[in-house]
Amino acid sequence: MRIGKALMELHLNYEDAPQYPLTWVEQPNQPITWRVEKMKLSPGKEALQVNAWLRLEGIPQACYNYRLGNRSALEWVIDQYQVSEDKRSGIVSDPNRADDEQYIVRLVARVISVSLETVKLVEQLASSVSADEWLQPITQE
Repeated sequence: MRIGKALMELHLNYEDAPQYPLTWVEQPNQPITWRVEKMKLSPGKEALQVNAWLRLEGIPQACYNYRLGNRSALEWVIDQYQVSEDKRSGIVSDPNRADDEQYIVRLVARVISVSLETVKLVEQLASSVSADEWLQPITQE
């Protein structure tokens, strides 16, 4: 139960998770901006182009092992946190926050930390439970 509680607390409090220490590569010939239109992973998935000014490098490959369906949590964030427009209604969805311009960059770093910790905890759980225990029905006490 200790691991389950740790997983629950980690995911419920993801916005308080430490930020993974990524390397910020700023383009000096670009104006400083935190605005995200559409982020893009490098081919090897070790870096993330946030915008024309900022690239985040040093993404550990292990963070991609925590998956939400058919993609990692980081890939989900990259897909969801982009400006988009509904073709039919013309409604624009913009995840950028005027009151917290750096939110998306911090979120990316936190999602990486949460993903790495989740993978570690799930591995601990898998090694601490026998195959017979996995097959036993859950009983209500």
